[in-house]
Amino acid sequence: MLLLSALAYTAWVLEVVLSTGLDPVQAYLSELAAEDQPLGGLFRATDLVAGLAVLAAAVLALAAFHAPARARAAARGWAVAGWAGLALFGAATAADSRLPLSCAPTSDEMCAARETAGLVPATHTAHAVTSSLAVLGALGGLTALTVAARRHGWWPPVRRYGPWLLGAELVATGWSLGAIAAFEAGHGTWALGAGQRLQVLLVALWLALLAAALHSGAAPAAVARARRSEERDPV
Repeated sequence: MLLLSALAYTAWVLEVVLSTGLDPVQAYLSELAAEDQPLGGLFRATDLVAGLAVLAAAVLALAAFHAPARARAAARGWAVAGWAGLALFGAATAADSRLPLSCAPTSDEMCAARETAGLVPATHTAHAVTSSLAVLGALGGLTALTVAARRHGWWPPVRRYGPWLLGAELVATGWSLGAIAAFEAGHGTWALGAGQRLQVLLVALWLALLAAALHSGAAPAAVARARRSEERDPV
């Protein structure tokens, strides 16, 4: 499910071969799924699949997570926080797909003017809220699960590459937020589209990395040691 989510979350790369009429360097990524865009339905569907898949994976992980009593206090907190963050990310992404923009403000001056004047549908505001929640959930999930991997000897690929992906994601998020602020203040887009696409790509790569780590079946070292200890000394 995590791998399916990662693939669906990178469906925007189809703009390389499909004619969308949007500048990938400047345009909001969400504009691909706007109601007035010819391929909007396709990108709304892939966002929905991405959100539901990662939400299902996170819920299953939370339901299936067990740690021995001696490892529970340290391990469970970070793991639960991480999977809860990914659940929020998935739910918000799915909601995002059901609350599309009505038009593309970076490429349509009339749309931008209506948005500034507050004459666009309420879905624009709702979309901004769900997008923000998705970013918060993704960052929270990446941070907590990476910390869990580092502290407790879990998932070697995440332990090794997670911090680098997390650091790059923070930089890309800062770029995107700065570019959005500049655009809303009338100072240009600051390559807004490129920043958002990098931000989303890094999340997808992290989901794929986590999927690979889980598929490898490597047991968390700290939990495994605690389990063996309990088996030798059940009291």
